[in-house]
Amino acid sequence: MITKAVVFAAGAGTRMRRADAVELTAEQAQAAAEGLKALMPVGRPFLDHVLWAYAQAGVAALCLVVRPGAHALRERYEARAVGPLRVECVEQASALGTADALWAARDFIGDDLVLTGNGDNLYPVEAIRTLANAAAPGLVGFSRDALVLRGNVAPERLAGFALLETDARGSLTAIHEKPSATQLAGAGPAARFSMNLWALPPAAWRARMHIPASARGEYELPDAVRWTMRHDGIRYQVHPSDAAVLDLSQRADVPVVTERLRAATLPW
Repeated sequence: MITKAVVFAAGAGTRMRRADAVELTAEQAQAAAEGLKALMPVGRPFLDHVLWAYAQAGVAALCLVVRPGAHALRERYEARAVGPLRVECVEQASALGTADALWAARDFIGDDLVLTGNGDNLYPVEAIRTLANAAAPGLVGFSRDALVLRGNVAPERLAGFALLETDARGSLTAIHEKPSATQLAGAGPAARFSMNLWALPPAAWRARMHIPASARGEYELPDAVRWTMRHDGIRYQVHPSDAAVLDLSQRADVPVVTERLRAATLPW
């Protein structure tokens, strides 16, 4: 079983900062203005729910990749226990993408397989557990229904997620970031999408030193994965999930996520 996880929480929260007509509480508006999506108060801070999901899935140690300096996120979680889960923080010097964030956690990862996820996504416990129990390189491929019907992603936002292709054995063959309308239509109702819930080998963080920056000037995790597939021959199994994912990447998500988590209770 994989017992380590890395959660990316160093983003600037650009989309969350954008002003719109969505009504937020004063505390939520402040978190949005500061770009601290993970600390968004939705009853409890959103990241409390995220960390508890990993704890329930059997993860024992989790590394939060955070922005540099002293800030509320670090103060709340550094050296904290969430049930049986131990949390530590590492800094990502600059917001240079998810592969760079993984590189920042290299001392925590070492030579172990590690789970990764976004700090603004609440994944289903069963999906995390399936990936951890497989104890092999892979990722969760979420269905349209998991994102749109059971989650809170509007259909038009699917083009902002990575569309996956697999072979007959369920192995990953291609990742299409920000797929076109033609690609989405071609994938049909059986389409699977990545939400960055991976099980990654050490070769993935090492790939940061080999891959080029993207057009945005960032080092992206899908590029690191492609590198390991081509140069290390690593095979990634796609584990399908139809369970709900809650996404808190933009301001309009806040009221919906708040309502969905209203009745949730955490034992810590």
